[in-house]
Amino acid sequence: MHNLYSQPGKIAFEERCQQYQQQPVIFWFTGLSGAGKTTLAQEFEKWLFDRRYLAALLDADMIRKHINADLGFSMEDRRENIRRASAITRLFQEAGLIALATFISPTNSIRKIARDAAREGLFAEIYVKADIETCVARDPKGFYRKALQGDIKDYTGIASAFEPPQHPELVLDTGSDDVETCLKKIIVLANRFGIQDRE
Repeated sequence: MHNLYSQPGKIAFEERCQQYQQQPVIFWFTGLSGAGKTTLAQEFEKWLFDRRYLAALLDADMIRKHINADLGFSMEDRRENIRRASAITRLFQEAGLIALATFISPTNSIRKIARDAAREGLFAEIYVKADIETCVARDPKGFYRKALQGDIKDYTGIASAFEPPQHPELVLDTGSDDVETCLKKIIVLANRFGIQDRE
């Protein structure tokens, strides 16, 4: 883009990692509404906090209420929603924070936007898997009911398809595994990035 200039800061990315003693990984939770993305991300955030890691959680409802309030749910708007969210998580990452993002992000091409926005090797896609029947039965926000009544158009899982991730770093089946079991699997994944239990 023209007429843009980036002013370099005085703190290098590596210096932040050293100062905070952590790898600023972006953990991207994807899956249908009601699958348990936010629940698991919140549990993981608490686990990180209790071990003095610096982390920030970016939830889809939060960003749509504020920064992306101008966007609808067409595929074009969904792509823009993720593009903006990915830019924010990259800013978190550059600041040295571990970023937890919970977005349906329904297609592989949309999720690629998030992966490509992150620093190479510091991104983990977590597929929170639950079949549509389970999600509709849970319906914590009442969105499926509204979608089935026709009050919400293009709702993922009802009128718009969800493409399962092709190569996620982790798959969590919340239809069969409880929160504690899923959290343990997330921690094992985090260990691969040097994010480990510490006193």
